[in-house]
Amino acid sequence: MMSILGNVLWFIFAGFWQGIAWLFIGFLWCITIIGIPIGVQCFKLSRLAFFPFGKQVVHEGGVGSCLLNILWIVFGGWPIALAAVGNGLLLCVTIIGIPFGLQCFKFARLAFMPFGARVVRD
Repeated sequence: MMSILGNVLWFIFAGFWQGIAWLFIGFLWCITIIGIPIGVQCFKLSRLAFFPFGKQVVHEGGVGSCLLNILWIVFGGWPIALAAVGNGLLLCVTIIGIPFGLQCFKFARLAFMPFGARVVRD
């Protein structure tokens, strides 16, 4: 019940915009054939950005994931990470917003290392 309430409040205060950002970047990557795998990963993470409570991110990756993460940081990770940090700082101003701000900081970290990340349920 708490994760449902958390997801609804998250969607209203930060999740909608962060999910839209991931979708937009994913569509931009999918314009090129080479960028389709990166775009697909962005679409997966947009679902997480819309409703993150009740889910965990597990990082497991190898050399391929590391190389894709470097490419991602250069061409798409900075704007999403900065937006997530800005949202997190604004949400942490109030005591009620701290859990949501911490979710934003989790997404900022994920914006720098999306490849090799897998979403699992709690």
